[in-house]
Amino acid sequence: MTAPRARATIAGFLLGMTIATTALAQKPGGVLRVQHRDSPASMSILEEGSVSAIMPSMGVFNNLILFDQHVPQNRVESIVPDLATSWSWSEDGTELTFKLREGVKWHDGKPFTAADVKCTYDLLTGKAKEKLRLNYREAWFFNVDEVTTNGDSEASFHLKRPQPVLLSLLASGYSPIYPCHVSARDMRTHPIGTGPFKFAEYKPNQSIKVTRNPDYWRPGRTYLDGIEYTMIADRSTAILAFVTGKFDMTFPYDVTVPLLKDVKSQAPQAICELKPMNGRANLLVTGAPPFDNPVLRRAMNLDRKAFVDILSEGINDIGAVLQPPPEGIWGMPPEILQSLPGYGPDVAKNREEARALMRLVGYRPDNRLKVKVSTAISPGIAIRLRS
Repeated sequence: MTAPRARATIAGFLLGMTIATTALAQKPGGVLRVQHRDSPASMSILEEGSVSAIMPSMGVFNNLILFDQHVPQNRVESIVPDLATSWSWSEDGTELTFKLREGVKWHDGKPFTAADVKCTYDLLTGKAKEKLRLNYREAWFFNVDEVTTNGDSEASFHLKRPQPVLLSLLASGYSPIYPCHVSARDMRTHPIGTGPFKFAEYKPNQSIKVTRNPDYWRPGRTYLDGIEYTMIADRSTAILAFVTGKFDMTFPYDVTVPLLKDVKSQAPQAICELKPMNGRANLLVTGAPPFDNPVLRRAMNLDRKAFVDILSEGINDIGAVLQPPPEGIWGMPPEILQSLPGYGPDVAKNREEARALMRLVGYRPDNRLKVKVSTAISPGIAIRLRS
């Protein structure tokens, strides 16, 4: 069962200080100061599963292709070139070939070539001599039989069977290209990329710093001189620091609805954006008694509106899968979704049915279900319910 997607508590916002004029907003230079929620295990995107590592590291790298960052929804139609200039499928859909950008250099001055593409995906598919310590996205590329090169400027993915979704996987922020000449071990502590920012410093539990890449291959970029991420795990402390001007932006998945109200009242000059995240809250992921009782589970899932009201003060979306409509492109049509238990618009009817089911298993106003809630320190991790 799935709970409503929280637009605030789970998804969070980007909070940025407004700039006085359009001219100032377009002027290059300056260091962006961002509050960061926790200390990632390493700086290697290929070996990390958390956005805590991806967010500060993504600007160090480039993908072959990327979802257009100016388009609100990730669609195949919005994929644009990055290190690749073009791509094409074979007639049978089992070979995907990329023409690569020439003249690109790694941050240490060595040239980017097709060999780097092969090395990256040999690592991800377990074919390289060196092994990743962790490989969170190994399942993404199980269908890749091999990657071959044709000179320095062409790389081809050979698939075991057709897989059109591979393009979307390659376009995500989790799919950067790594250099052949730098070991996976060294990428954990000092990543080398081709991106607009160079890695500068990582002090665990303190800060991460990246600086402008003056030799970036995109003309006219990069606009900022650098970005500094400062770790503050406590949400209230982080918001206070933002309000007092220590940061230009908060961590984008870590602001609750009450904290948003604090920002609006204490820093009216701030820009507050409430955005959905590509995630969902799961209800009843535990099988411990009494949640192993299907009658009780059904009763709790019937009252989804209560979770919306309590967790986000009524602003959550209700959906059955990752990024359901209208923000996302996945999920059931509304008329089918509303036919499922707990998803219908008649909240009063749902709640009456839920109360009747709870009475069947012995719970009433004079004998309430007592619940203990435990969660990880890191925000956004699934909450488990225990009786």
